[in-house]
Parts: sequence; structure tokens; C-alpha cells
Amino acid sequence: MGIFSRITDIINSNINAILDKAEDPEKMVRLIIQEMEEALVEVRSTSARAIADRKELLRRQDWLRQEAGEWERKAEVAVQKGRDDLAKGALAERNKASEARELLDRDLEILDDTLAKLNGDIAALQAKIKDAKARQNAIILRGKAAQSRLGARQRLADHSIDDAMARFETYERKMDDLEGQVESYDMGQKTLAEEIEELEADERIDEELKALKARLGGAAPGQPPAAGGQGEGGNPSANG
Repeated sequence: MGIFSRITDIINSNINAILDKAEDPEKMVRLIIQEMEEALVEVRSTSARAIADRKELLRRQDWLRQEAGEWERKAEVAVQKGRDDLAKGALAERNKASEARELLDRDLEILDDTLAKLNGDIAALQAKIKDAKARQNAIILRGKAAQSRLGARQRLADHSIDDAMARFETYERKMDDLEGQVESYDMGQKTLAEEIEELEADERIDEELKALKARLGGAAPGQPPAAGGQGEGGNPSANG
């Protein structure tokens, strides 16, 4: 649970709030990127271990399948030789192997679900790291510029309320600049791979629709298919 909790915290972290509280936004941006890169290494290591575990479970599953088949064969031999007592024992061993394989099936389902979540986390982290690095220089430059302006205002200002409010508004504008650069930390955006997969899915649906129309003889919507698609008595044929 630790790895998933940590990745979720990073993906859903409020970067704006972190930078608001930071005395050095430039340093904080670097630390945020470093944290995401470390998390990416960790989640990839976890994925590698899960993949290895899955391969081991598949080998175990295959061995149990063969084991159950072998005990089934031995039970048949015992029956042919008139040894019902041995046949019962062989069937019991077959059942044990089958039950163990069923338990492995459930373990594999859980492991596959875990791998799917890890893959999603990897994709989300890669997208956030890429976007953060692309915006890092702009965030740093704007932060320095805003700090310079704020320093100049502070040196020139007196202690009047109006000038104090002006300095406060300058700092607010600086934070607006920073916030505008970190808005991209949003998981809702689709990756390039996901958009291409959607195009491929649409293309497959179009091909299936063409095949369906061809099979129905080009019948118009709402009309029954051509007579050749039905068997005797008006019922669909076995192939339909």
C-alpha cells in the first residue's frame, strides 16, 4: 500500500499550495521534479518485481494443470485395472491440483490489476515530469523577475498603508505567474498514446460495421436480412 499511497500523493499534490508556502520557489520546483523522478524509479522497480512474480505464477499454474491431467490419467488406468481404491486416491490428488490452480488464478487476477495500476501511475508520472521540466525554466525566470520587482518596490516604498498594499499586490502577481506555470499538473489530459489508441478503436468499429452490413446483405436499417440468411421455418440458420 505504501507505494500506491506515495504515488497518489504526488499525482494529486497541490503544487500551488506548496509554492505558496515556499520561501524559495525555484528550489521547491527542483525538489518537486526530483521527488517525481524518484517515485518513477520506485514504481518501475515495483512493476519489475510484479512482472517477475506473474511469470512465476504462470509457470506454477502450468505445472498444476499438467499435474491434474496426470492424476486423471492414473485414475483411468486404475479403473481399467479394476482398482477403484487407487482410482479414488488419484482423483483426490487431481482435485487438490485443480483447487491449487484455481487459487493461483485468483492471485493472477489480483496481480494483473496491480500491474495495470502501476502502468497507469508510470504514465501519469512521466507526463507530469515531462511537463514540469518543460516549464521549469519559465517558472524560475518569472520567479526571479517577480522577486526583483518586489525587492525594488520594498526599497523604494515607505511605511504607508497604500505602499504596503502595493507590495502585497506585487507578490500576489508573482504567485499568479508561478501558479500559471504549474497548472499543467493535471491527470485529466490524455497522452499521445491514448489518443492514438482511440483512433485505432474507432477504425476497428468501422471495419466491424462494414463486415456486419456485408453479412446481412446490405439490408436497410429496420429491415430483416436477406432470405439467404435464414433457415427453414423462418428461424436463423445455425451459422447465423
